[in-house]
Amino acid sequence: MTTTSNDTAKKGGVRVRVQRFGTFLSGMVMPNIGAFIAWGLITAFFIETGWTPVPALGGFPDAEGNEYLGLVGPMITYMLPLLLAYTGGKMVYDVRGGVVGVIATMGVIVGSDIPMFIGAMIMGPLAAWIMKKVDAIWDGKIKAGFEMLVNNFSAGILGGLLALAGFYGIAPVVSWLSGVLEGAVNWLVGLHLLPLASIFVEPGKVLFLNNAINHGVFTPLGTEQVLETGKSILFLIEANPGPGVGILLAFMFFGVGMSKASAPGAAIIQFFGGIHEIYFPYVLMKPMIIIAAIAGGMTGVAINAAFQTGLRAPASPGSIIAVLIQTAPDSYVGVILSVIGAAAVSFIISAVILRASRKRDLENENAGDLSDAIAKTEANKGKKSTVLGTMGGATDAAAAGDSGTATITGPISNIVFACDAGMGSSAMGASVLRNKLKKAGVSDVKVTNQAIANLTGDADLIVTQNELTERAKQKSPNSIHVSVDNFMNSPKYDEVVQRVTESNAAEGSEGDNQ
Repeated sequence: MTTTSNDTAKKGGVRVRVQRFGTFLSGMVMPNIGAFIAWGLITAFFIETGWTPVPALGGFPDAEGNEYLGLVGPMITYMLPLLLAYTGGKMVYDVRGGVVGVIATMGVIVGSDIPMFIGAMIMGPLAAWIMKKVDAIWDGKIKAGFEMLVNNFSAGILGGLLALAGFYGIAPVVSWLSGVLEGAVNWLVGLHLLPLASIFVEPGKVLFLNNAINHGVFTPLGTEQVLETGKSILFLIEANPGPGVGILLAFMFFGVGMSKASAPGAAIIQFFGGIHEIYFPYVLMKPMIIIAAIAGGMTGVAINAAFQTGLRAPASPGSIIAVLIQTAPDSYVGVILSVIGAAAVSFIISAVILRASRKRDLENENAGDLSDAIAKTEANKGKKSTVLGTMGGATDAAAAGDSGTATITGPISNIVFACDAGMGSSAMGASVLRNKLKKAGVSDVKVTNQAIANLTGDADLIVTQNELTERAKQKSPNSIHVSVDNFMNSPKYDEVVQRVTESNAAEGSEGDNQ
């Protein structure tokens, strides 16, 4: 029995480490998505084959043969990689790490003739980490008055050396790696096998690796393809909202209990808001549904490949609105059909699976309970169950002896909703709880949302989705942790409101007695 527990813990640990690495990759890209979108829109409008060609902006010769630098080339060659490098360096060693990361990345950019997104995502954090280690060598040993001199010169000298290392060492390696990856993608496209990518992408999304897959892999490769062809199919592999909305529509018609009741609202948020995480619990509560997600994803990719469609820039969030805005002018028919086809296939397969188990689900009073179903799914898969957050009552996980949740003795004044990227789903959950607290007459509690990687440990209470709670505990071990299955509609929000009200009222009474 001990061996089984250890194996489970190891599996959970691997999953957490993979999620953490994926979060780091996406953490470099997500804050800069606005820059990618700006570049995509400028490209869509002003390049020679764009909607409104402008030589001075698009960077192509005018009718008289005059050459222009334009905005498109410099933005993708310098601006976007340097933003990634600065963000990655700052994540490792604050502003100092970001600055050194940018210096080092310039060597990689100049040393290659392709956009250095992968190089920036390697060099930025690596340079910051090296700077951090170098600073540690003489930390506390510098004589008073010389701190600024040492700090500035050490950053400048190390940054310059790393820029040279990037130029002569990292750039050739990354160029070779980019060529290999591009060749693999072209090989899959040439053999019409690109739809097989969904076999890995869709399960990865459900394990909360969606941002890592999309922004850590497809965004760098897809952006390079845009330079060559003006569009990329890679932007549509993960971001297509069709598979998710098809699954949610199936639950809306054939689900039971809470899953059926919450599916319509979830479908609207997923399809138009682009919050793909909202359908993950529905897959986890009935693991066979992952077949529908994979089949829907493969269908969407196959249609896009057949019509040779693509987007000009990443669609983030992955809503139908963002997808259509970034669609290349010659790709609208294929992209729309890919969304419809993916949704139809995932709906049909999900409906068959739900109909086959409907009678049994109706007899089980807990069948529509998402949180209960996820706990059972984790047990069936042999994965370590994260502690389901409680507001004072015991849960199965707590009874199993996992005591990772702290107890706050004072009033609860700072509540944080944390998710992988710190946007989208966590923002939605924070808004829901904020409204519930307002209706309960609670006005002195701050409710915010942020990425798990950015947790600082000062939150009184942290709300996360079940799969992410373990990582949140590692970042903020002294906080109360509440796990929910769905940020949109969780019964635990009412318990949170009650806990906050009682805790703050008790603190107020103690103050009056004193």
